[in-house]
Amino acid sequence: MISLVVVSHSRALARAAVALAAEMSPEDGPRLEVAAGLDEDTTGTDAVDIAEALGRADEASEGAGVLVLVDLGSAVLSTEMALEMVDPEVAGRVQVSPAPLVEGLVAATVAAGTGADLATCSAEARRGLDAKTSHLGDTADAAGPGDGTGDAAAAEEPGDWAGVEVSVTGEHGLHARPAARFVSTAAAASPGTRVRVRNVTTGAGPVDALSLSGVATLGARQGHVLGVEATGERAEEVLRQIEQLAATAFGDEPGPAQPLADDDAPAPSVSEEPGVAGSGLEAAMGPAVLDRTVPDPDDVVAGSEQEEQDRLDAAVAEALDALEQLAARARRHLGDGQAEVFEAHAALLRDPELLGDVSRRIGTGQAAVLAWQDAVQDVAGRFEALPDAYLQERAQDVRSIGERVMRVLLDVGEPEALGEGVLVVDELDPALAISLDAGAIRGVVTRQGGALGHGVLIARARGLPVLTGAGARADVAAGTLIAFDARAGRLEIDPVPEVQTAFSQMLERRAAERQQALADTHLAVVTRDGARVTVKANVSSVATARLGAGLGAEGSGLVRTEAVFAQWHRAPTVDQQVEVYSAIAQAFDPHAVTIRTWDVGGDKPLDFIPIEEETNPFLGVRGIRAFRKDPALLLDQLEALCRVARGQRLNVLFPMVTSLDDVDWARARLQEAARRVGLSAPPHQLGVGIMVEVPAVAVRLARLAHGLDVISIGSNDLSQYTLAAERCNPHVATWSDGLDPAVLQLIRCICDRAPEGVVVSLCGELASDPDVAGLLVGLGVRELSASPSAVPTIKARLRAGSLRGMQDLAASAVTARDAAAVRDLLALHA
Repeated sequence: MISLVVVSHSRALARAAVALAAEMSPEDGPRLEVAAGLDEDTTGTDAVDIAEALGRADEASEGAGVLVLVDLGSAVLSTEMALEMVDPEVAGRVQVSPAPLVEGLVAATVAAGTGADLATCSAEARRGLDAKTSHLGDTADAAGPGDGTGDAAAAEEPGDWAGVEVSVTGEHGLHARPAARFVSTAAAASPGTRVRVRNVTTGAGPVDALSLSGVATLGARQGHVLGVEATGERAEEVLRQIEQLAATAFGDEPGPAQPLADDDAPAPSVSEEPGVAGSGLEAAMGPAVLDRTVPDPDDVVAGSEQEEQDRLDAAVAEALDALEQLAARARRHLGDGQAEVFEAHAALLRDPELLGDVSRRIGTGQAAVLAWQDAVQDVAGRFEALPDAYLQERAQDVRSIGERVMRVLLDVGEPEALGEGVLVVDELDPALAISLDAGAIRGVVTRQGGALGHGVLIARARGLPVLTGAGARADVAAGTLIAFDARAGRLEIDPVPEVQTAFSQMLERRAAERQQALADTHLAVVTRDGARVTVKANVSSVATARLGAGLGAEGSGLVRTEAVFAQWHRAPTVDQQVEVYSAIAQAFDPHAVTIRTWDVGGDKPLDFIPIEEETNPFLGVRGIRAFRKDPALLLDQLEALCRVARGQRLNVLFPMVTSLDDVDWARARLQEAARRVGLSAPPHQLGVGIMVEVPAVAVRLARLAHGLDVISIGSNDLSQYTLAAERCNPHVATWSDGLDPAVLQLIRCICDRAPEGVVVSLCGELASDPDVAGLLVGLGVRELSASPSAVPTIKARLRAGSLRGMQDLAASAVTARDAAAVRDLLALHA
């Protein structure tokens, strides 16, 4: 059975999607892995985490294959980087799907649960939006079974068909979960038996009963009647089973919740993981290189209808051959993820709706090339009208296949070899992106399109700088000098000598900075005026611990244990925790590691620590509050930490502390855990600390932190509680800005009020921004815990500055008008 991996910028989103998909899968369904977020609080994607998830998924699939669902553009890039890290044989069994994350995951999970192969599951994922499209009546954008036409193959298949009619009695009709149960029941009779179904009430269908998207788009609502037919050796048996299923509202009748089995819960890997490849300079300068354009076809004279249809068929066939070759090239050089871009283009070329539209236009007397051009523009326009930015970018793919066929129809052929410099195009076609000579083309500027286009993603995966959406400014003649900085969104056309010099210096500086940062990353951070700063890594797995250590982190300032065990349905035993915590500590030896106890609640769910639903979970039972009534799981964790600390340097960090009573209670539980392992007190190598996330703690810190070893500022939560803006709520996200002067004043207050000898660390999102690191040090922070990949650059930036300059910057920042003004200050000091 295949496995699935969900790659998302948001760990909470990925977990929720997996939980939804798991509800529709049998207990022995496919393995679902999550690789999402840079950590619990920071959005982003980590190639190392993805590579680790791919390895687990591949092992679970026993060679059947792995399907990867992704959310946004950089998730694709991180997945491709991960595919370069894993064994080539493993990478060859992985497909990255362009399907919508949630709908595609559900459809593929159900298909996988029926034993479908990788190709079938991938196809089901791609059709994941069909049910929604049909329900909303938007049949112009996507024809499917819900439009009443049905599946021609299912309708016309010969054989002796037996049939039954069943009623849909569930309140919400045959929605996703009951449809998934219907598909699973039908699949149990295969091979040897075929099942099809239609909506007798509306006339929709018939569709193949093994297709979740087909069944879901029948639009079967409460009171509708379904006609189910089967042929083959188990036809009568499967029809009886479907009748029984229908009698239970297709499984929607209330029943006792089934516990999640955990005998095969995936243990966090303790195996070695490869490092992460570096990114490009994101800037370029050189003469403009123009792509060869397709001539205007308006003057083409149409032949007979048959002649034009033959021209179209021949052009499509030639284009398909070329796409097959491009897919093979992409697979060799960039992996399956990018090869699927060209396979998706081939699927578009075979789209019966598109080809049928072109044929109808030819039938009205249009030339094939004009009919093709008009039909492609219509499809591209529908994509551009969608509200989702990523789906809007798929219009580029439509135009790409449109241009490919038009080149054949007009006998233009492929673009000629390009010269050396900066390529300027309307949109970056994936085929062009894969074929560019990276030694000659220094970068790419597009007039149209955004950063999520497949061509852009392929180019960036190859290390080519790309600036998108330059508009009319990029209407230049060949040979015109162009300079751009994609980081700053800056484009210079025919720059004056002074600007040329500045760009050349910037490019040299970036290349040198990157090389030097990596070369010096294991050196300690000492500012120009002698101040010592420690830079550590945030850790969510053994693999990220090893990556952080390899990139020069001096220990870990935050091990997110709820992330380490995020995929477990049952709580890990003390022994299992000891194994993992020991491996993380060994990765950083001799540096200390700070391990945070279970931080659940809010946006951090764990299956084995149930939290009651609350009106406002961020102000509810979070962190140690979740264990005040029943501390059993916390005691197990503290026992494991006491055992590990006998031989390795650790700190334990208690989250969501609000009062002195919280501190006393937490320390009492640590004392209790120490007695479990035969000690009268916690090991001397185990330091004790608290998270400072609540303003109440910041203003009373001198009292609460008395006798502690470390405090860690959680800037993400501190920002949302200070500014009364929930960080997961997009409607108020702009108010929850860690650079707001109020938050910066609180950080300085914390540093000033910390008792002498207590280490002040900061582990939130701010700590991972190299541009902000100096400001935090200027506020008084002397230990930063960042995402592993940011460690080398942060260390290099801090070494290059002076503590006095950082303090001057901080003094200006805390009195600034707002967060935007603080960013302006950072830009001036960059």
